[in-house]
Amino acid sequence: MASREETVRALELRHGAENQKIFAASSVGVAGLGGLGSHIAAWLARLGVGRLVLADFDRVDLANIHRQQYYLSDVGRPKCEALAEQLRRINPYLEYEAHDTRVTADNAPRIFAGCRVVCEAFDRPEEKAMLAEAVLGSMPETYLVAASGMAGCGAADDIRTERRMKRLRVCGDFGSGIECGLPVFAPRVALCAAHQATAAMRLLLGFDE
Repeated sequence: MASREETVRALELRHGAENQKIFAASSVGVAGLGGLGSHIAAWLARLGVGRLVLADFDRVDLANIHRQQYYLSDVGRPKCEALAEQLRRINPYLEYEAHDTRVTADNAPRIFAGCRVVCEAFDRPEEKAMLAEAVLGSMPETYLVAASGMAGCGAADDIRTERRMKRLRVCGDFGSGIECGLPVFAPRVALCAAHQATAAMRLLLGFDE
């Protein structure tokens, strides 16, 4: 296995030394570790973000395998545990803080304390609203990157990122929520997750602030 020094040098070669120093010193939270969150976390680990805070109370189900970053061997395991194990295989030299708990308005500020960015990856609108209120209302130094609409068979170009407030970015097509009863396909969910990871990356590097 490559050493820490070798891994850092490889990341600096691709990302630039100054950019990599910023990533290494950053903390990002991921709330919900399903189709969006599991992919967001994997891309942030590949960026070399120094501390990733992962939160989800759920267990891996067979119905998750078609679009989430898990394997059949993970079925029945806590998502935060299974995902943290995968991320350590991507980069074992980062800090992974796993919370096997339901994120609430009361505990979100504590769970994600110190995070520069929190990525919202919930399914239900009421959970999305709760996290937005908690982060934007109680964490004045933290950005929120949320998702809205990635179900169905819409074109890839329909997925976009919008700045809604100074500290809020929203990614998706803004119309095809899971609650609409549309099917959910892995490529489109992953595309929205890539938008969220990119938005987080840009915020960490000082773009679009």
